Amino acid sequence: MVRHESSLEVLVVTSSRQAQALVNLAESVAVLSEESIQNVNPGHPAELLNRISGVHVNDLGGEGHMTAIRQPITTGGVYLFLEDGLPTRPTGFFNHNGLYEIDMPSAGRVEVTKGPGSALYGSDAIGGIFNILTSEPTDELSGRLQAELGSDGWQRGLGAFSGALNAQHRARLQLNRTQSDGFREEADYQRLSSSLRLDSDLTPQLQLKTLASFGRIDQSGTSGLNLADFTNNPRKNRFHGEMGARDVQAFRLSTELRYQLSDRSEWMLTPFYRNNRSDLMPSWMLTFDPVLQSTRFSSYGLLTQFSQQASADLNWTAGVDLDVTPATFREQQISVLLQDGIFIDYQQTGRSNYHFEADQTSISPYAQLQWFASEQWILSLGARYDWFEVDYTDQLDPSVPQQVGRTSWLRPESQRIRYQQLSPKFGVVYKLASNQQLYANRRHAFRVPSVGQVFRPGSSQDTTELKPVTAINHELGWRVQLDGLRLDASVYDLQIKDDVVNYIDGNTRKVINAGQTSHRGLELMASWQLSDAWQWNLSGTFTRQKYRDFQYLFSCFPPACVPAINETRNFAGFEVGKAPRQLWQSSLSYQPHSIEGLWLELEWQQVGRYYTDETNTNTYPGHDLFNLRARYQLSKHWQLAIRLMNLTDKTYSSLTSNQVGSSDIDYRPGMPRSVFVSATWQF
Repeated sequence: MVRHESSLEVLVVTSSRQAQALVNLAESVAVLSEESIQNVNPGHPAELLNRISGVHVNDLGGEGHMTAIRQPITTGGVYLFLEDGLPTRPTGFFNHNGLYEIDMPSAGRVEVTKGPGSALYGSDAIGGIFNILTSEPTDELSGRLQAELGSDGWQRGLGAFSGALNAQHRARLQLNRTQSDGFREEADYQRLSSSLRLDSDLTPQLQLKTLASFGRIDQSGTSGLNLADFTNNPRKNRFHGEMGARDVQAFRLSTELRYQLSDRSEWMLTPFYRNNRSDLMPSWMLTFDPVLQSTRFSSYGLLTQFSQQASADLNWTAGVDLDVTPATFREQQISVLLQDGIFIDYQQTGRSNYHFEADQTSISPYAQLQWFASEQWILSLGARYDWFEVDYTDQLDPSVPQQVGRTSWLRPESQRIRYQQLSPKFGVVYKLASNQQLYANRRHAFRVPSVGQVFRPGSSQDTTELKPVTAINHELGWRVQLDGLRLDASVYDLQIKDDVVNYIDGNTRKVINAGQTSHRGLELMASWQLSDAWQWNLSGTFTRQKYRDFQYLFSCFPPACVPAINETRNFAGFEVGKAPRQLWQSSLSYQPHSIEGLWLELEWQQVGRYYTDETNTNTYPGHDLFNLRARYQLSKHWQLAIRLMNLTDKTYSSLTSNQVGSSDIDYRPGMPRSVFVSATWQF
């Protein structure tokens, strides 16, 4: 369940990289405690994160997902994923599946900032920030082992061991081994992840936190289905064997050093190293340009921050983030074999479409100030300046053709590209009473074009001329903390400019920064302790997202269109595709006094209606799901738990979409009724 601790207990570190009381923050932040995570025991990140108002994460199989926070359900790079405050990937290498590089079930805490966070974290933090925080090591020796079995061959083992090594050092080791056959044909999935955290109190002034985390995800591809298959055979999968599969491996090492110069000032230095490799067969390209893609990058960086309590009413922080990321990308062409509409095998053709190096360097100074102007008023200011340089080198021989038949693989010439961006923010908190606050903010955000978007253009021209996408967010919120009742409501207006759009100029496909979209909504989150035994949680979201100026390639072919149409259309005034108008979640939990150690929860989730593309001609009606969870504390050391997902065995789609102009609607079947049982031993 989502717990709303008292105002003194709810601390947030994402907003300033230091612990602050939530009631003093001028932005919408949701916090999920370690107890909440263990109660939900998520098999997929969506099971946990969809309990937060304004947040929707779908399930694409394995741990694959797309996200919608003040945005449509998208693969776009408008979210930032952090582990203990460190971005899991550098700018320009966004992965919409980024949460599977973090061990969510073993997290100690999750903080979700809704809306822009670029003033502290830079590019990509437009829709929101996910900060997954690891658990602190304990002073006493402790451990937790969990074994879980479930539907469709689900097997998971979780382990955690923690304790003091000596008077100065405490360590925590966590392990996660998961495998599943998947509820669809040929949809197996495997995960192996671990983390080791070492907390060191070297002197009264100097503390270190060293974190090494590793994760590997190997999962099969899963396809969309047409309406007939979705309705009659949702377990069908058009990708068999290795078709559409992906294999991702991520390693991160960081050491956070905090040195107390005095009671009022502190230095924080965090050197870090990342190493990622990704091998995948993009499933969305199998029908028109089948390829194997391989991405490798290593990052060497340093986060620096100086904080000072200048007076009883004023504190400020300033720092510089440095990141150097050498990267390589290679794409090899393949030919695929179909049998009765099923992709069953492939062969390499020997052609490389792309092979390049893209070495990225970023330098980002920032500063933030918080002023307690009176007992009622808190003002905050912040700004960050980001400077990026990408050194791109084409590794293919110039003789390799960039077009064969009607398919193009345009390659920019080797060059250096630079981006610069300033991201200011302003916020104010007004305390109506000791347990009520109003807050408002204006935050700027941006997204640098991805390395793939710029240097793997396909048939698009002028991609090296792309500039950052920009956004401005205005927000007004109200928080209430009463005995037994917690409430957080906010309204927002997010305007995005310079979005990347495609258009046809004669016979040439071009890409420019010309799109504008509007995203407005209301978010509500409440928790009510009805009695000692009963608790009710509710989160809801109303959104209206529209294109203000958005041109897109419209293609329609026989028999739907005679003659065929291939032209540029502007969808200004249309609703943004794949943007649910409403999202709801409610849970009712019960802990009876008559059966000590028993906890029960019934959960309802609703995804509202949305258009499936920019033309607003087809809709997905939405769906309602019910889940049931229970746990029973057998003894001090043993606990049993069960979760029954999709209680009514509803057939639903986790993503419904179509290509602009196409009448072929694509459905991604969601998980049917499934049961998972676990036993946990702890000491």
